[in-house]
Amino acid sequence: MKETIILLSGLLCDRSLWRHQLEYLSQDYDLRVADFSKGDSITAFADSVLEMAPETFSLAGLSMGGYVAFELLRRVPERIHRLALLDTSPYADQLEHSEFRHSLMTMAKDHGLDEVMQTLLPRLIHSSRCEDEELVKTIDAMAHRIGVDSFIDQQTALLNRRDSFADLVSISCPTVVLVGRQDSMTPVKIAKEMANQIPNSSLVEIENCGHLSTMEQPEAVSALLRYWMQN
Repeated sequence: MKETIILLSGLLCDRSLWRHQLEYLSQDYDLRVADFSKGDSITAFADSVLEMAPETFSLAGLSMGGYVAFELLRRVPERIHRLALLDTSPYADQLEHSEFRHSLMTMAKDHGLDEVMQTLLPRLIHSSRCEDEELVKTIDAMAHRIGVDSFIDQQTALLNRRDSFADLVSISCPTVVLVGRQDSMTPVKIAKEMANQIPNSSLVEIENCGHLSTMEQPEAVSALLRYWMQN
């Protein structure tokens, strides 16, 4: 029987975030993408993961998906075989981040997601990829599939999430912390702080890569995830 990896997506992301990983790893692993389009709390998202999860499983969470992973680790640590934390943070929002989220929520309500994506895109990907029409189009389409209502709910969940830094020392499963070296949303400094706190963890920095590492450097991330599962 194949080992299960549950893929936990970020804000405004769906299974397209993991397209390359699904193609590259599905022959050897049972890959399941969690759906965070319903619910307005991290606990609700974690509930939805447990509804689809087998008895034991591994987790790969990017950004918001990492916050859901922390909640699952608090609840069912004995069921989690391995953990991959991609471009994420253990911290609750600081005031400036909360204010930015509220401004995006207002923007989405008043003008829809086009303006939101114009604001977010330079923060999401490496500056050299902003002219990559295929990548930009894929990210934009993914966001619009999630839609305004779910975006508001996801931002509400992120605003109200708990701080998980103190929980890191309790993580006992083999863990890899991955970060795009040019990630401006959850920078390398935060990834290093996580890796330093988590026992039995390793840190990997992906060069020429922003926040959406699975899409920006898909081959490198897929190869890393295979290595993580095998070693």
